[in-house]
Amino acid sequence: MSYSDHDSRRRFLLPDWPLALAGVFFLAVVSQPMDAAEQPVSFVNDVVPVFTKAGCNVGVCHAKAGGGQKGFQLSLLGFEPLEDFDHLVTESRSRRLFFGDPDRSLLLLKASGQMPHGGGVRLPASSEGYALLREWIRQGATFDRETVPKLLSFEVQPARGSIKRGGEQQLQAIAKYSDGSVRDVTGMALYESNDKAMADVSERGLVKISDIVGNVAVMVRYQAKVAVYSASVPLGAPVENLPSSKNFVDEHVFANLKALGIPPSVLSDDATFLRRVTLDIGGRLPTEEESAAFLASKDEGKRDKVIDELLRSPDYADFFANKWTALLKNRRDDESDTVSNFAFHAWVRDSFLANKPYDQFVRELLAATGTVIGNPPVAWYKRVKEPKQQIEDVAQLFLGVRMQCAQCHHHPFERWSQDDYYSLAAFFSQVGRKPSGTRGEDLIFHKRGIATAANMKTGVPLKPGALGDAIPEIAADEDPRLKLADWMGGKNNPFFAKSLVNRYWKHFFVRGLIEPEDDIRDTNPPTNPALLEALEKHFVANGFDLKDLVRVITQSRAYQLSEVPNQHNIVDRQNYSRYYPRRLQAEVLLDAIDRLAGTQTDFANLPPGTRAVALPDNSYNRSSQFLRVFGRPEAESVCECERVQSSSLAQSLHLLNAQELKTKLAAATGRAERLAKEDKPAEAKIRELYLAAFSREPRPQELKTAIDYLNEPGTTANANYQDLIWALINTKEFLFNH
Repeated sequence: MSYSDHDSRRRFLLPDWPLALAGVFFLAVVSQPMDAAEQPVSFVNDVVPVFTKAGCNVGVCHAKAGGGQKGFQLSLLGFEPLEDFDHLVTESRSRRLFFGDPDRSLLLLKASGQMPHGGGVRLPASSEGYALLREWIRQGATFDRETVPKLLSFEVQPARGSIKRGGEQQLQAIAKYSDGSVRDVTGMALYESNDKAMADVSERGLVKISDIVGNVAVMVRYQAKVAVYSASVPLGAPVENLPSSKNFVDEHVFANLKALGIPPSVLSDDATFLRRVTLDIGGRLPTEEESAAFLASKDEGKRDKVIDELLRSPDYADFFANKWTALLKNRRDDESDTVSNFAFHAWVRDSFLANKPYDQFVRELLAATGTVIGNPPVAWYKRVKEPKQQIEDVAQLFLGVRMQCAQCHHHPFERWSQDDYYSLAAFFSQVGRKPSGTRGEDLIFHKRGIATAANMKTGVPLKPGALGDAIPEIAADEDPRLKLADWMGGKNNPFFAKSLVNRYWKHFFVRGLIEPEDDIRDTNPPTNPALLEALEKHFVANGFDLKDLVRVITQSRAYQLSEVPNQHNIVDRQNYSRYYPRRLQAEVLLDAIDRLAGTQTDFANLPPGTRAVALPDNSYNRSSQFLRVFGRPEAESVCECERVQSSSLAQSLHLLNAQELKTKLAAATGRAERLAKEDKPAEAKIRELYLAAFSREPRPQELKTAIDYLNEPGTTANANYQDLIWALINTKEFLFNH
């Protein structure tokens, strides 16, 4: 019997509790036929939204994703209404509904707090949701007939706006149905701000803005549809005397700042720029010689030339290989991993050194076949073995789409379904492996056959599909991964280039245009859409040239702004009106300390002098307390969040008195010992230290303080220089890229 037949049958229900006065064990209740003029309550359009609004079908309550409290399960966020109906009406002898007296239904008694309920009061008896559920039960608790209109579209009004600081905006949620009807569902929609510090939104869609300026979005969800309200919160200060634009990046950044009324900071000085760009591109401090020459140069194009020199250097390849090998999980769990780890790291590094186009780099990785000796990118398949893990990593890392949720249910904030998930997994269904001649290494090959992946829930086999785009039929002898790479590298792909430029923007500006950088969706809009689109188009038009992208970003005046705020932009955190300082990464900081102290850290099985940013895998974390304390990632995730860049007490203590640091400062071949023995003025030695640490000359007061300390009676020159270097290391100016 179909659920649509339920409204015509009589129900006999066993109550959830005995009727003491009657002394009977069950009560037969006959549902009354509904009056023809009565408006039927739709289960899908009316009842399910009540559960969603009340939070009943979320993971921590009764949703299957969380196990379902007290045995009562609902589909997550109501994406499977037929299943929800079954759990409510037919499960457990229909104990949750009481048709003779709807108010005595267990469902309503618990939700309204009239009976003990772990979730508290979710639907007060006076609420609209309670009334809807009560009426649905009174009408016979039926499932929708085929004639019930379907939700076609959903929108929020207004879709965009500008709100003053401290202002308010009432949103209206509008649902449109297949019969042409339009409903105001403002009270039943769900609202969520993407930045709660900027904007708070009530359960009925009233947006209240704080004092923070910028751009904010509110996600509005109803049933399986989502809409976004985007608002700008202007400061309104006069924006005058903007730096001249170097390229299109500046045009979009400064246009946004002008619209918001946020004056940018002034341009950084030469010393700050040189140190910043060398750290961001090469992962190292400039040498004293580089700093002195740059500061002395009168060449107006010297900043562009430094960028080009860094991009040509092996330092660039080392630094970005370090970034990407961690994201690609080049992890050593056993000594047998050594060969593949070294080979994979070398392949990644060589790709960046040769400036291999990004789409080609990804293609060689995804479609790799053979052995790690002959084709190193197959090492990726050693760490990421299952098709499900492969598509989740590929989607998050290369497309900026988090697909993990869609394995079990419809993505709660996006349009991706289980079919989308398994259609994507089908691209990797024909990857075969067998043991090779190298211990612990497999030979990766393409198995002939039709690529499919079965939906875990329905069991239906699905052919390869690419996130809403149709893929031409793939023959049995064709490798589906090549078709996936073709789609990803296509000029009209909506995710591939956007994900990369957003990731690189965050690398250089600390904050992505979309944040987090790997969560690109309609409900998480960029703070500057025009800039993101321009970067994406430029990247594609220039053949996915990574060095060109880095050059465009770092040559911009926006990147070269000072980190020092003015009176207007001090609270700005998302519009790039100034440079946002950040702590040096673990590897970069260790190399910086070695450079300033004049020492080197030795790593097992690597040539002397190997920089920490050039380490091939995570195994060196175990032998380096410094790398562990300062958060070098273990390469277990494709999320950049695995790298810890926040400060901690352990880090402070390590810099203050760790034996490792003391040993470096006191090294017989170190800088302190050399400066103590050199026969040259103290001023010159101090100047050398400041150029090495900060790429600038010491200020008069700094110079005086250092000379006074060096000349203190009863001290030794070696110890004094050790102390001076130690003091410089512990300054924020040294520990941060600014």
